[in-house]
Amino acid sequence: MKTFNTIGLVGRPDHSGVVDTLERLLEFLAGRELAVVLDADTARLLTDPSVRQCARAELSRCCDLVIVVGGDGSMLNLAKVMATDQVPVIGVNRGKLGFLNDILPEELEERLAEVLAGDFTVEKRFLLDLFLREENGERHLGSALNDVVLHPGVAAQMIEFELFVDERFVYSQESDGLIVATPTGSTAYALSAGGPIMHPGLNAVALVPMYPHSLSSRPIVVDGDSEIRLVVARKGKLRPQLSCDGEERYTSRAGDILLVRKKSVPLQLIHPPSHSFYQACRSKLGWGSRLVRADD
Repeated sequence: MKTFNTIGLVGRPDHSGVVDTLERLLEFLAGRELAVVLDADTARLLTDPSVRQCARAELSRCCDLVIVVGGDGSMLNLAKVMATDQVPVIGVNRGKLGFLNDILPEELEERLAEVLAGDFTVEKRFLLDLFLREENGERHLGSALNDVVLHPGVAAQMIEFELFVDERFVYSQESDGLIVATPTGSTAYALSAGGPIMHPGLNAVALVPMYPHSLSSRPIVVDGDSEIRLVVARKGKLRPQLSCDGEERYTSRAGDILLVRKKSVPLQLIHPPSHSFYQACRSKLGWGSRLVRADD
């Protein structure tokens, strides 16, 4: 059974209730005599100067569990660092959907007590790495837990590109772009674009076109270990952009070759024992609940 001795806390300042939840967490963890580390931005939200602090980029070296308070975006911002250093994370939802941060604020103490007692599950969520092929090799542009997106950067402008999977040509396309989504990201931007919902345990990647100029162009699900190659058209004045989890990482040029591959280390996402992906879908997406007969 894994035990946690030093707990890192990260809070998103622009989410309602974050400060209240952080203060409850500090009180709860102090009652269990556990060491606490705050990232510097989170520390500025609180009034207790005695709590240990460190830079967010170094947080994974200071603790053996990180609790994220906020929305899914808060978890996305932290995932790259935590995955690289293999420090597990767990989320308290103070956002809207909360597919990644699944502890409800009103259940905070109860659920964390279970986790600290060793009653939890660990999901390994893989990330994607984005590279630019250059004459002398490849340049790493960014990482994404949800998705890598090729988009025009200008509203209502189509771009042209070619798609290859494991060196095999798939198609050339004119569209608003392409979403390369992990199973984690299948319930995010890709879902809005008509992509499939994938169970987070799948080793798969969804390729979801954005408003393609073809009625026959549909999302494709490929093996998660595939190499995705995008070739920007050599003609045209637009310079499509590449984003990782919504953050712009690169503005392309005509003829650029972009590569997307699975990151070598996954994010270790901790869930309390009551967690269910399907229950989360029912709650967040408004799926129908189980029917109960009057005599049940």
